[in-house]
Amino acid sequence: MSLKKTALPTERPRLRERGEVISAGGLWLAKWSLCLAAIAIGALVVGWILQKLWVIALPVMLAIVVSTVLWPPTRALTKRGVPPAGAASITLLIFFALFGGVVALIVPSVVDQAPELANKATQGIQQVQDWLKGPPVNLQDDQIDTAVHAITSKLQESGTAIASGVFTGVTTAGSMVVTLFLVLILAFFFVKDGPRFIPWLHGVSGGRAGRHLEEVLGRMWDTLGGFIRTQALVSLIDAVFIGAGLLILGVPLAPVLAILTFIGGFVPIVGAFVAGALAVLVALVANGLTTALIVLAIIIAVQQIEGNVLQPVLQSKSMKLHAVVVLLAVTAGSSLFGIVGAFLAVPVAAVGAVVIRYLGEQIDERLQEDALLDAADATAGGAVTPLIGEPTTDEPSPIAEPAPNPNLPGPTI
Repeated sequence: MSLKKTALPTERPRLRERGEVISAGGLWLAKWSLCLAAIAIGALVVGWILQKLWVIALPVMLAIVVSTVLWPPTRALTKRGVPPAGAASITLLIFFALFGGVVALIVPSVVDQAPELANKATQGIQQVQDWLKGPPVNLQDDQIDTAVHAITSKLQESGTAIASGVFTGVTTAGSMVVTLFLVLILAFFFVKDGPRFIPWLHGVSGGRAGRHLEEVLGRMWDTLGGFIRTQALVSLIDAVFIGAGLLILGVPLAPVLAILTFIGGFVPIVGAFVAGALAVLVALVANGLTTALIVLAIIIAVQQIEGNVLQPVLQSKSMKLHAVVVLLAVTAGSSLFGIVGAFLAVPVAAVGAVVIRYLGEQIDERLQEDALLDAADATAGGAVTPLIGEPTTDEPSPIAEPAPNPNLPGPTI
């Protein structure tokens, strides 16, 4: 008679009842709802704190943006043996000299021609209104009259404030001079001592947390700097080509419209739309419908080249944001903090996207590690790891079989 090894019977898992499944789903939904509510409350608290501390938060954010632009030349000077303080000072002086020169050149012309630009835009809106009411459209809705009248009144009232409106967000921080002074000082220290900040934060946070902070902050810095430099280059290209087209067509106020195109480029989608609409309206009033259609075609062509050629080439994939995210960010930023909020909304959204992507990478790494550990345990135990929720049927016997003795015959009776 032969001895045969028999495996212990495996107990199949009990099938859950319908109520248990519903209860588990409700518990899962409640947990995620609490998490989302906590995140929303945290975002509201952060927004409230920013509004209360806007005098401090605005210079800090502007200084960070300026520092991302100034860091590459400062790093180049440092590599050539210039001390960090000297390199930061030289870069800042050159930057603010160029910035001051550009402002001195463009702001007076923009302020002087802003009323004329508003009047041209108002006349263009009135012509569009008359065209909509005539054949072949024949629209006679009073709501259109009310909306157009409101837009016209707004443009007429804010003619002289179009150029100065760019700086209204800055003046709310106290005064333009104080804000620029704080930005200058903060940018100097950020550029000078920036390389020492992350190692210091790494040491304070500890090994594991410091490693994550160092990686996330490095990605944020690269993303923000690349975004600002790319937007500046793309805005400059748009302004040059659109301004050249306006000059060739003989559209008045072409330099001012080109400047507005450059400034609007830093507020993606919304800024380009507003600047393009102004250019078309001015061309419609001054040069007629044919020229306005040509201007519209030029703007659409430039925007298509920008969106399909320039930005994919100049921006890496990690910096790209969906158009819906950009629109929501610009809307939220402008409604909360004005024009400055609209300018800073997309960089903040890009930085937030970096954090979300990093968290996703960490989650994927944890899942891969768990899968590898499960596979190793299954290999060591002689079984294959089942899928989630799959019952295990072929489990090995918990009673280990003794090793056979080669000097003894097999177990026979």
